[in-house]
Amino acid sequence: MSRGDPGLQPQRTALAWSRTSLAVLVNALVVLRTGAQAGKTPLIVLGILLLVAAAAGVLYSAWRRRQLLQGTPAGAPPAAAMLGAAAVTWLACVGALACVVAGVG
Repeated sequence: MSRGDPGLQPQRTALAWSRTSLAVLVNALVVLRTGAQAGKTPLIVLGILLLVAAAAGVLYSAWRRRQLLQGTPAGAPPAAAMLGAAAVTWLACVGALACVVAGVG
């Protein structure tokens, strides 16, 4: 493989952003449902935040995919995107634990 050929790694990374966004979306819907059933406003707010984060992830993955299709060299994601993804992952974990503690369902 030549030095200029990155292989399939950029495509796998773009797909990973899409899968992560889908997982956050599903988690957001579960948190919203639990918050609505339990009447817990903090869970509803958390679910809305996770929905916004999922939308941002979808937009970012679409942007990355467009870069790849245009042949733009795909380097590592910006540090802000990585920190944001880590923060959203922690937020999703908190939401899942809060749903378990609320015990609705």
